[in-house]
Amino acid sequence: MLTAISPIDGRYAGKTKELSDFFSEYALIKYRVFVEIQYFIALVKMPLPQLAGFPEDKIDALVRVSNQFSLEQAERIKEIERITNHDVKAVEYFIKEQFDDLEIGEYKEFVHFGLTSQDINNTSTPLLLKHAMEVVLTPVLEQVTNELEVLAKNWMDIPMLARTHGQPASPTKLGKEIQVFVVRLKEQYKQLSTISYKAKFGGATGNFNAHYVAYPTYDWHQFAEQFVKEQLGMDRAFPTTQIEHYDNLAAIFMVSKRINTILIDFCRDIWTYISMDYFKQKVVKGEVGSSAMPHKVNPIDFENAEGNFGIANAIFTHLSDKLPISRLQRDLTDSTVLRNVGVPVAHTLIGLKSVLKGMSKLLLNEDKIREDLDNNWMVVAEAIQNILRREAYPQPYEALKELTRGKAVVTKSTIHEFIDTLEVSDAIKAELKEITPFNYVGR
Repeated sequence: MLTAISPIDGRYAGKTKELSDFFSEYALIKYRVFVEIQYFIALVKMPLPQLAGFPEDKIDALVRVSNQFSLEQAERIKEIERITNHDVKAVEYFIKEQFDDLEIGEYKEFVHFGLTSQDINNTSTPLLLKHAMEVVLTPVLEQVTNELEVLAKNWMDIPMLARTHGQPASPTKLGKEIQVFVVRLKEQYKQLSTISYKAKFGGATGNFNAHYVAYPTYDWHQFAEQFVKEQLGMDRAFPTTQIEHYDNLAAIFMVSKRINTILIDFCRDIWTYISMDYFKQKVVKGEVGSSAMPHKVNPIDFENAEGNFGIANAIFTHLSDKLPISRLQRDLTDSTVLRNVGVPVAHTLIGLKSVLKGMSKLLLNEDKIREDLDNNWMVVAEAIQNILRREAYPQPYEALKELTRGKAVVTKSTIHEFIDTLEVSDAIKAELKEITPFNYVGR
């Protein structure tokens, strides 16, 4: 959409459209309707005496109201909200209209019975986030991890010059370096999967005041535990103030941030390898790399991913810092902040899709990788000095330092000539000459 303010709904709308089922205004309203109706049905099944005669067939009709909820019905709720100036009250009034249409109007005062708006918001928001993570984000994250694992296996036998502090260092395997990211992502995903989605359900200040004053003999807390667990598939937060304390949401956001940070690290490494010519990129017919330089094939997918992960992390940080803090029993700042939960998720999704696209274009340039190894024979100095240590050779580190440190060129001949000067057995010299930048890679 060319008139959209946010690129999420504009330039990147095609990459984020599946999230609108969870984070749009329509989606939030739909989830609120769902929670309100599920709550009423739970009261019927409790049963409250005043609801004992509720017709069974109307329960299915109410379920259809939430399951078949339409944009037109959401518009009706927005019309009501323009009068009430209260979004959750507008949902209550809409459902009461549905009761009248279904000819069960005598029961409608038990819609939203004893609740405050946060009993609806603090169940709807974590529920829609849970569903968005399960249905949309997690499958793409798993796809990224799986693709990385494939690359790690494919390149596991490719020796590569390592760089520490940007300088040539002990060789490694390209596949192992990719596997590092696989393990990091899996560890964070494991942590993410252990964090429960909490829902607040307890009336105006969390104590079920209204419920207990109307029905003092009922165990409302047990009712709430069962309702949140069985009807909504979450865990109830208790005790609470008027709002859920959001600690678990903050934990989810911070793990998500760490996942994004790991992928930023990956994108920067791949970007650097591309700049070193370790990777070429598939040329896409019709694509332009630069408006001025026709030869360029830029690593734009990894750059795009890094930028989107960065924006996501900035918002995840704010959400994590802000949401667990409220004034006394409640202020309104969480309401506005919660409406932005989908923004970092959307930027994360864009980033993940960009990483996948970038990886699909990578072409290994093994000749360049081998050339770099062959140009850096000084890296076998570590191997030589440790074998010499084993043989009790005097000051081996210092000897190799004098040979290699700061030298512009250290070749195979340089190393072998040095080995020939050592006062060690011919067997040890032969062992040392077997070491190359291509096989000194550990395990």
